[in-house]
Amino acid sequence: MPATSSPPVAKNLRPAELDELDERIVEILEQDGRITNADLAVALDVAPSTAHSRMRSLVERGVIRGFHASVDHNRLGRGLQAMVGVTLRPGSRHDAIVQFADEVRRLPEVLQLFFVGGVDDFLVHIAVEGSSDVRRFVVDHLSAQQSVASTRTSIIFEYHRNAVAAPFQ
Repeated sequence: MPATSSPPVAKNLRPAELDELDERIVEILEQDGRITNADLAVALDVAPSTAHSRMRSLVERGVIRGFHASVDHNRLGRGLQAMVGVTLRPGSRHDAIVQFADEVRRLPEVLQLFFVGGVDDFLVHIAVEGSSDVRRFVVDHLSAQQSVASTRTSIIFEYHRNAVAAPFQ
């Protein structure tokens, strides 16, 4: 299935009601977002038209937000990944949070950006070529910002991803 842009977020924030067939479709697509409609229908033991209409309904209801590629960053020369915890300075927090998120999420090294509660304000997941690139990213893009009080960097040795999470709105 081709990559698509995310549909608008529904105003209704209640969880979508999914029946057993909807849940099976979601499970299958989380494992293989490129499965053909014919193969999806076979896996579900339903007609292709049923598989197609049910999947389209999941997209329209915002349950399925898009189809994504799983990229091997090693093959792109960005085999070192790190998670950087960022704590912002006290003060005009709302403006600093918005500005920080807007600037950092656009950096090409950033795979994911999380706004979190706890010790850190943000967790920044990056992929770079080597350790000197991690240092450069933290110094040039994070510590250099006036709003940043501190950073903590953890190198990722290995990880397992069960599913692609939808962006928070």
